[in-house]
Amino acid sequence: MTDLTGARWRKSSRSNGSGGACVEVADDLTGIVGVRDSKDPSGPALTFTPTAWRRFLTSVR
Repeated sequence: MTDLTGARWRKSSRSNGSGGACVEVADDLTGIVGVRDSKDPSGPALTFTPTAWRRFLTSVR
């Protein structure tokens, strides 16, 4: 399990403004990008390599 302690989470610019579908991303860690549900910050988080995260972002744009 990856330690995300100390990660700086930011809400996605595409998150729902009414508090519904909110995703937070932590991309300030070396070699890893974390993604979590903002409604459950102590819950599970997905982790990606920076390369995989860039590919994901490119494909959804």
